[in-house]
Amino acid sequence: MNTKEVFDYLQQQIHTVIAATVDTGGLPVTCAIDIMDAGETGLSFLTAKGKGFYNRLKQTGYLALTGIKGEDTLSCVAVSVRGKVKELGSGPLPTLLQKNPYMKEIYPTPESQRALTVFTLYEGTGEWFDLSKKPVERFSFAFGKAEREHDGYLITNACTGCRACETACPQSCIDFSITPALIRQEHCLRCGNCYEICPAKAVERRG
Repeated sequence: MNTKEVFDYLQQQIHTVIAATVDTGGLPVTCAIDIMDAGETGLSFLTAKGKGFYNRLKQTGYLALTGIKGEDTLSCVAVSVRGKVKELGSGPLPTLLQKNPYMKEIYPTPESQRALTVFTLYEGTGEWFDLSKKPVERFSFAFGKAEREHDGYLITNACTGCRACETACPQSCIDFSITPALIRQEHCLRCGNCYEICPAKAVERRG
């Protein structure tokens, strides 16, 4: 999947996500928001200018969010995105209300809609994590001018090929056909078992 396809999934299949900002004391605050539109350049959502959420967005210019779809843990897909936001104002509002007509049930009159303003999450990074597949599927992406983050665990040249980490890996995602062994990042849970158990201390934590 490319970033546009992930954003479309987030907007169309998940839609409501949990968003995190920080208050003036640097403490996290969460709330539920709807992703109103998605494109190759980012995600659009709206809020009312009288809300604390609006103030936090203006103060920090940063947002993190996660959305989940599935019947239970083993059938769920989670999409997480974080990055820079900016206010677009009321200009895109008619388009977003047309695409999301249920909002007119909440803000039914033009007068009540004056409180609304549109934001876009235009630059950042994200991750797709699918627990419904065996082994699990995950990948990272970036959009705007951001660069894709490389985190998780990496096996270095100190690896002796002893395979001590083999049974400790819950997804069997370590390839021992080469030395040093290779962690298949697209299937890794990033649990840290390999890091903890390696007798050669050949596993490094990234990020």
